[in-house]
Amino acid sequence: MDRDFWLKKWRENQIGFHQPDTNAFLRRHWTKMRLRPGARVFAPLCGKSHDMLWLRAQGMSVVGVELARNAVEQFFEESGLTPVVSMCGAFERFEVEGLALLVGDIFDLDALTLGRVDATYDRAALIALPEPMRARYADRLLALAGHAPQLLVTVAYDQAMASGPPFSVGEEEIRSRYGDRYEIKTIEWADIPGGFRKAGPATETSWLLTPR
Repeated sequence: MDRDFWLKKWRENQIGFHQPDTNAFLRRHWTKMRLRPGARVFAPLCGKSHDMLWLRAQGMSVVGVELARNAVEQFFEESGLTPVVSMCGAFERFEVEGLALLVGDIFDLDALTLGRVDATYDRAALIALPEPMRARYADRLLALAGHAPQLLVTVAYDQAMASGPPFSVGEEEIRSRYGDRYEIKTIEWADIPGGFRKAGPATETSWLLTPR
């Protein structure tokens, strides 16, 4: 799986992973992050998620990174916001008050370009990647976000029955990726109605990662 895979998905509007509404786990559990107004929240592999608008409405300053430029363009068009566009290193930056999206590959992003991170919200980044890339992604996220707390959402199902994405990620893997730096707590899980067509039953789980 490479950059062209995701660029093709967005180009051909094959975006079944996009949620048209704010994630229910986010609404119910964001206050557990205990952030002050103005805290800077990083949304990796953000797509055109409405979650970013919800976070902004809660007084957060949101910064996302997304590979597909047309996803970012659609986000602003659909939200009725007119961004200021500039270059930030190798990344194109689309910005309005309280929200900035960087167009480019997260694996090319450095901490200086990203800036301060007070918290990370990962709804569909870790689970978007196959296992070898998840290892790289977790390392990159730790390098970018330091010890910032994280609200993580994952899915779990019989990976042998479907190839993904989204990919099945369980507790053992989460602890192996992040356990050295974070206390990891399951907040809530729920069955996904109807499961996944090819993989059968599936669950969605939210996790709170608190710095040790």
